[in-house]
Amino acid sequence: MAGGVGAARFLQGLVRVLPEENVTVIVNTGDDIELHGLRISPDIDIVTYTLADIVDEEKGWGIKGDTFHCLEFLKRYGYEAWFNLGDMDLATHISRTRLLREGLRLSEVTDRHRRALGVKARILPMTDDRFETYVKTNAGKMHFQEYLVKRGSTDQVLGVCFEGAEEAKPSQGVLESIESSDGIIVCPSNPIVSIGTILSVGGIREALQEASARIVGISPIVGGRPVKGPADKLMEGLGLEVSAHAVADLYKDFLDAFIIDNADSGECGRIEGLGIDVIATNTVMRSMLDKISLAEAALKALRMRG
Repeated sequence: MAGGVGAARFLQGLVRVLPEENVTVIVNTGDDIELHGLRISPDIDIVTYTLADIVDEEKGWGIKGDTFHCLEFLKRYGYEAWFNLGDMDLATHISRTRLLREGLRLSEVTDRHRRALGVKARILPMTDDRFETYVKTNAGKMHFQEYLVKRGSTDQVLGVCFEGAEEAKPSQGVLESIESSDGIIVCPSNPIVSIGTILSVGGIREALQEASARIVGISPIVGGRPVKGPADKLMEGLGLEVSAHAVADLYKDFLDAFIIDNADSGECGRIEGLGIDVIATNTVMRSMLDKISLAEAALKALRMRG
């Protein structure tokens, strides 16, 4: 189960210790947005580009070596261009939008794209239905991408809402993959607007609760702060403590084990009090070796062998 950058980096390590074709990734689509008439699926694309080994590692998103000429010309025509869309990246969004208009489901489009880019892992959007995350702030209610990218996560968070959550159904293959998995990993992703969105789709949380496979989560919080992104501001806005323990508490109804950073080893007792096994290790992925080591720790927690 994956969000964007943090999950993609973890998956880079995972597919080096497991056969990639044995991995299924259920990806958040709550960040999806329509811009310039195109359907943008940021987390799906980050995961796909990363596994295809074409991601811009420095940025953590987009395609390495991409240019932004189209976006610059749009600005000359007077359009807002606050969301960075590279020229090669735009091809993905044009293709996605065209195929969706032809009647394909988002899951079908995603499968076409990952195959075209040589990705062996199966990538499943959490839902094919409309689903958008909005943040309630002191400046008003806005789409998550506007809060994150356009306004730089500077507004005070008062709440989060998922539009379309009540009607959304898991995309084809999601529930089946959970049921048939040998092990399930909740990647180090934002617990509110990445993993939280996936869990809000009808049937997914229940499937995890009933899964026969062991489930391990990885904390995105290190030393009371997120490694990347606004998880702290979102958690504070919802009245949650910004800690590894708070994340584990959000998943406690289905989690068997939780991996936390060595910096948070003092929280082991509180997390174990939730009935969850705890593993403390390095979770900050600065190098490929870090990514592989974290993947190996997750597999050990699952009692699997690579």
